Amino acid sequence: MRVLAADGLDSAAILALREAGHEVIEARALQGAELIRALEGCRALIVRGATRVTAEVLERTPTLKLVVRAGTGLDNVDLEAAKRRGVRVSNTPAANAVSVAELVFGLLIALERNIASASQALREGRWEKSAAGARELAGRRLSLMGFGRIGREVARRAIAFEMEVAAHDPLLDAWPPGFERVSRVSFGDALRRADVLSLHVPLTSESRGLIGAAELAMLPEGAVIVNAARGGLVDEVALEAALASGRLRGAALDVFASEPPGRLALLERANVIATPHLGASTLEAQRRAGLEAAAIVIAALRVPRG
Repeated sequence: MRVLAADGLDSAAILALREAGHEVIEARALQGAELIRALEGCRALIVRGATRVTAEVLERTPTLKLVVRAGTGLDNVDLEAAKRRGVRVSNTPAANAVSVAELVFGLLIALERNIASASQALREGRWEKSAAGARELAGRRLSLMGFGRIGREVARRAIAFEMEVAAHDPLLDAWPPGFERVSRVSFGDALRRADVLSLHVPLTSESRGLIGAAELAMLPEGAVIVNAARGGLVDEVALEAALASGRLRGAALDVFASEPPGRLALLERANVIATPHLGASTLEAQRRAGLEAAAIVIAALRVPRG
């Protein structure tokens, strides 16, 4: 059966699909009409974050039965349109958890120790050994918004850094075992106690704008925010204003409401460190995501033998 692998897929995943008897078409940067043409005769589509699987794409590809996101979020797939068409939609939520958690701490440490600015100063011949305002993580209070796979990986690392960790997740019926050192708190308490606020929730119509001016005002003065989840979770105008006022000490951002963000006031601020949506961009995460996506396709579209 024919499978379209968009946005790039690990070579091991491509090999697994072909060994299972599928014809794999590899493509990149397809949208709209080009994507519809490429999907002709395809039973499955594997995407990452770049390809937009819109209602039009779904309605004009009658052979398509399965869309798999090789990653966590599904905000680039029109889920309602897929449901109407009877197209199954899956993702690989566990594949990038470690990579995102490691990036969270890479960003946080870079922010708190002024690593980017100190490195740039050294390249320019300046020996700025005593950077102002550098902070340790030990003893700081970390609040996690969302306590799924990624939030839990972040919590494990935060505990190793001797941080005080709390999390808010209304979707959890029971607290996961092994996290007795992570306090379960309300949304408001998560904000009010946070020296560091880190976001780990999907972007939905309910969560869009989750952190706006009112929520930022609830954070303790001098708090920092880390967002390696989805840009639409945070009101970027309100965040820039809170940073400009000095009420928030800094922000570490891997995601933006529009990507790429273009000229953004946030990116001009010295107390912001930013990266271009690198959360899942490790060899290990891409291989895991690709292999998990391939396994979903293989299980769903079994090719008869003999």
